[in-house]
Amino acid sequence: MFILARDIIPFSVARTRLSELIVEVQNGAEKIITKNGEPAVAVIDAKRLDHYHALEQARIHLLMLDEVEKGLADVEAGHTVDAAEGLAAMKRARKSSSRKARG
Repeated sequence: MFILARDIIPFSVARTRLSELIVEVQNGAEKIITKNGEPAVAVIDAKRLDHYHALEQARIHLLMLDEVEKGLADVEAGHTVDAAEGLAAMKRARKSSSRKARG
């Protein structure tokens, strides 16, 4: 959906037309309310917001699956480190960088 110029509303106007804006949004419009000439908030239907949240959750799951695939590829390629050794190396690196920052 595209935002049209009529869907960009100054806060002062939105405050006086709130009931009308709610009806418009419930009927499918999306509104941008500005404050001091800058976009401040978007007003969208609650069902659409739920849909956007579900899409974001699905995106996060896909990103996690991608990271799992990369990790499995690393394991298959032999790019692994013993957990205890890896943690010890991280602690040494952190300690070394904190010494450099102080000194």
